[in-house]
Amino acid sequence: MKTLVVITGPTAVGKTALTIRLAKHYHIPIINADSRQIYRELKIGTAAPSDEQLREVQHYFVGNKSIDDYYNASMYEQEVMTLLDKLFEEQPLQVLSGGSMMYIDAVCNGIDDIPTIRDDIRTEMKRRYQEEGLEALCEDLKRLDPEHYDIVDRQNYRRVIHALEICYQTGKTYTSFRKQEKKQRPFRIIKIGLNREREELYQRINHRCDVMMEDGLLKEAELMYPKRHLNALNTVGYKELFDYFENRWSLDEAVERMKGNTRRYARKQLTWFKRDDSVRWFHPDEEEQILNYITQQYE
Repeated sequence: MKTLVVITGPTAVGKTALTIRLAKHYHIPIINADSRQIYRELKIGTAAPSDEQLREVQHYFVGNKSIDDYYNASMYEQEVMTLLDKLFEEQPLQVLSGGSMMYIDAVCNGIDDIPTIRDDIRTEMKRRYQEEGLEALCEDLKRLDPEHYDIVDRQNYRRVIHALEICYQTGKTYTSFRKQEKKQRPFRIIKIGLNREREELYQRINHRCDVMMEDGLLKEAELMYPKRHLNALNTVGYKELFDYFENRWSLDEAVERMKGNTRRYARKQLTWFKRDDSVRWFHPDEEEQILNYITQQYE
């Protein structure tokens, strides 16, 4: 039976190394599910697979887009489903690996058909945000869509603005477009979550941030700074260094904030994934147990 193995877990847990070993074991490629590793300009700051790792195993959706390209989870869903149709003809077992919650959900469950926002609506919302501020927009959302207001991250201006854009463009609530109806897939899905003890994970996160800086993240962020308004660059690592460039923080403080925000993102990922009872959790070192579990489920 056609089967998609999904390897997920928090950032820096060790997904890339383990997935490469699994892909080599099954002689299959890797479908990447990291929403930032798809951008070719962000190689260091997203901990994208190295050139050596890319030579070891074929990867899809790594460095295949530019930060100037418009891309979202819905487009990713469509492209992955088309790719899987082809890959399943060659091998009935395939693997998808990453930590981007929305991208994994898009493939496993489908994504709501949210309308594309018109330029005039987007421009007006940006103007209101600049002139009125986030608090005023939150009050507007509370009036237009109180159900979504109750659950949205009201500190995340992008999400507040996007919900309002939908309300004003369609005359309907944002909630009405988020039916969250699970799509039926023509293949079985095996979900494997990777995790470590919190202290061990945090040490790995801190170390990886240091390695990124040693590998040239500062220069990479400097090259991206002129395009800092792009959504692709609303990303941990780049945001903190942009603030350093603007003299808000020292470089040492920016790096410490990068580490802290990455740890916070890892907690958010774990909270999201642990709501899914279908995920079976392992330590990344439990490779034999993971292979046995896949075999049991696959057969």
